[in-house]
Amino acid sequence: MDKNARIYIAGHRGLVGSAIKRQLEKQGYTNLVYRTSSELDLRDPSVVNEFFAKEAVDFVFLAAAKVGGIVANNEYPADFIRDNLLIQTNVIDAAYRNNVDKLLFLGSTCIYPKHAPQPMKEEHLLTGTLEPTNEPYAIAKIAGIKMCESYNRQFGTKFISAMPTNLYGEFDNFDLETSHVLPALIRKFHEAKVNNDKQVEIWGTGSPKREFLYSDDLAEACVYLMNIYEGNEFVNIGVGEDISIKEVALKIKSIVGFKGELAFNTDKPDGTPRKLVDVTKLHGLGWKASTSLEEGLEKAYNWYLENYDKESLNV
Repeated sequence: MDKNARIYIAGHRGLVGSAIKRQLEKQGYTNLVYRTSSELDLRDPSVVNEFFAKEAVDFVFLAAAKVGGIVANNEYPADFIRDNLLIQTNVIDAAYRNNVDKLLFLGSTCIYPKHAPQPMKEEHLLTGTLEPTNEPYAIAKIAGIKMCESYNRQFGTKFISAMPTNLYGEFDNFDLETSHVLPALIRKFHEAKVNNDKQVEIWGTGSPKREFLYSDDLAEACVYLMNIYEGNEFVNIGVGEDISIKEVALKIKSIVGFKGELAFNTDKPDGTPRKLVDVTKLHGLGWKASTSLEEGLEKAYNWYLENYDKESLNV
């Protein structure tokens, strides 16, 4: 990408999009385009096409999506499949119709079968049954991958897809009803510390293992792939290591300074037993994550204290 290229970041205020925006600015890209959801409803094809026609965008980072944890996916499955299908379909199609040079579609590792071999390789896609708790979201993301592949085959576009593992970092969602596990734990431990609670409830058994990637590392990988990668096969983005929910909870407990105990609510679902991605392809392309889990957790907690806590909790 030329430093003066017009680059559209769809979803620039979210966890992923904001990190991509920071990374592009850090690398000296100056011609960035973005809109809030109130300014541009990506679910409306007519306004999306009008936007692309007017803005003459060269590159697109498609990070806009409806996302959430187990609770949100369970309670709003129709919202998750509808909104994500609409957003990605409209943006990908408008990018093609308005001659965008290249587009990067961001999915999620929930696209893989619930019992996929570990670590999960790109070729494991569509080889088994999905995890039921987030199946509608996963199906939407699989459709996005296939849409990019199909447009490349039929129209000669340069649309690439990347599947990041579990993410955390600045501008994360800390709402306990809709957040993912790591920001939820950060908030739970902080509130318990402030309230002098004796214990923090952890959903499930604590035994499932998860891989966590700091959002700024993901953003660096996305810009790297946009610059060097062309191909119809999607690319996993992760760190290549995982950790149990219990272990990561203990790390967060230590960073926050909570002195109480952990209480595992085994009536709550564990979700997929393990989700570790194979990053051999990514490493072969010349990129590796650089932020350790401890360093990333400290950054995420400090951002929470400086931004979210003051506004929402008043403590």
